[in-house]
Amino acid sequence: MRAFAGRMGQLWLRLRSRLRSSKVSSIRSIITWSFSIFIVLVLTVMALLLHDKFTQAAERSAELTTRQIVDQVSYNLEDYVRSMSHLYRAIEEHMLRDGTWEGEQVDKQLDTLLSSREDIISITLLDSKGELLKNRPTADLKPSAHVTQQGWFQSALRVPDHLSFSLPHIQNMYAGPYKWVVSMSKGITVRQNGQDRQVILLVDINFKQMDELSRRVSLGQRGYVYIIDESAGNIVYHPQQQLMYMGLKSENIEQALVATGSYEDEADGQKRLNTVKSVANIGWKIVGVAYLDEIMTTRQEVNGYLIRVLLVVLVLVILVSMLLSSSLTRPIRRMERKMKAVERGDFNVELTIQGPLEVERLSRRFNLMVNKIRTLMNEIIHEQEQKRRLELEALQAQINPHFLYNTLNSVVRMVGMSRNDEVITMITSLSRLFRISLSKGKTIITVREELEHAHHYLTIQQMRFKRKFRFSIDADEDILDCLTLKLVLQPLIENAIVHGIEYHTEEGCIEIRVYREKEMLVFRIMDNGVGMTAEQVSGLLDGSPIVKSGAGSGVAVRNVHDRIRLYYGKDCGLEFESELEEGTTVWIRIPIQCEREEGKIHDEEQG
Repeated sequence: MRAFAGRMGQLWLRLRSRLRSSKVSSIRSIITWSFSIFIVLVLTVMALLLHDKFTQAAERSAELTTRQIVDQVSYNLEDYVRSMSHLYRAIEEHMLRDGTWEGEQVDKQLDTLLSSREDIISITLLDSKGELLKNRPTADLKPSAHVTQQGWFQSALRVPDHLSFSLPHIQNMYAGPYKWVVSMSKGITVRQNGQDRQVILLVDINFKQMDELSRRVSLGQRGYVYIIDESAGNIVYHPQQQLMYMGLKSENIEQALVATGSYEDEADGQKRLNTVKSVANIGWKIVGVAYLDEIMTTRQEVNGYLIRVLLVVLVLVILVSMLLSSSLTRPIRRMERKMKAVERGDFNVELTIQGPLEVERLSRRFNLMVNKIRTLMNEIIHEQEQKRRLELEALQAQINPHFLYNTLNSVVRMVGMSRNDEVITMITSLSRLFRISLSKGKTIITVREELEHAHHYLTIQQMRFKRKFRFSIDADEDILDCLTLKLVLQPLIENAIVHGIEYHTEEGCIEIRVYREKEMLVFRIMDNGVGMTAEQVSGLLDGSPIVKSGAGSGVAVRNVHDRIRLYYGKDCGLEFESELEEGTTVWIRIPIQCEREEGKIHDEEQG
């Protein structure tokens, strides 16, 4: 159990992490889908409740409609039977008045009744033995009629003075066309010639009238009405009477006989709603049959309508929620883009203050934060520049006194040796060297001035080291007026003398060449000193000491490299190539700048 719980926990954590990393976990998606799912759930619950109400109401309405139709059929049939009963009494009065049925007056009245009612087929008066006493229209009984064996005849004898209705049957008493009729018969006792005599009055009614009353009923496309006899369970009327006689169709008569109201049954695999109504004074029952699948059509229509409404509402809800979520998340997405810009190092961004109240507050805080960061960044840059400048000044302050001390010491020795010309040259070079070093506080000078500074420095050092080395300076005329950082050559020359030539047994040589290479200005310093190993070369730009002891440490070289990259970018700087006992070559690459740009650069330095 614990293992299963642990696995489920791991699956949940993985699912949550995937959702967090996907767009599904965004605020816009959460608002859209949460709002949509909530509305859909509410609408679904409402639709289910309404669906039950509508379907129940539809079923009750269908049942009520079926009952009303059956009641109407029953009422019409009762009314028709009632009218036929009245007609029967009228015939009885006219035919058996005063116990006689002879005379022209009786014949005339019966003929009038027959001509006025198309539904009366025949009127027949018989004695108790089945002998014909009178009939209209006048016709002879068929020998094969077997009147005494007819059901209506026996009912009249069995229950005298009671009007009975027979089942629909074919009239076969007279020759002629066979018609479907319902026979009304009644056993009547008349007094004739002072004696009681039993006679039977038979009136055959055309069944077509009852058939039309039932066929007018519509219970859906397939529904119908049929009539049964309550006493024997025989079918009086059925719209598919012939199929019933042929045994191709059947009805659940037993259930219809005992049922009152409505009940459901199944026939041929289809469910039906049966509504039963008794017809008074006849002993018949009317059964209305309606198929439930047609009644359920209303339910299906309700279902389809609710589904369409649900889909339309769902689309509208999704659209509204997407618009709402988009309007809410648009300021947040804009803030995200600004934050990404800040991540890339762009601090000159500012958010527009708009959107919901919380987003406006976040936007204000974001702008304040970016402004604060920008201010701090500027302060840090300014402090770093000041620090670097102070370090450079401190380094120069360390170098210059030492160099001045050594130079003046050499001058004293020359004076003592009466080498006046060399003293004048050294002092002159020293004064010009310091004049260029000061340069009125400028950091950027021309290539001409930088080479002149290098020339004076080399002259002084050449005299100090008793001409242990020779040097040459060569530059293209078209680049002499280009601009460069001040004092980039002197530390490299000093490094070549101290670490390359001073300990070399042969005569040293330093060559300085300045030329254009595409859009770059290149200074190349070559010496034939002792050279360096690859580790020492890489240590120069890392700020590592060139030697473990002795004069100089190479910090000034790294300082030149950093100054160049600080002013011109990381693509510029120093490049070394050296081999032991072969010498060293240094390249300085900086962008070419004209002298007219000096003012702009100087302003940037001061700013």
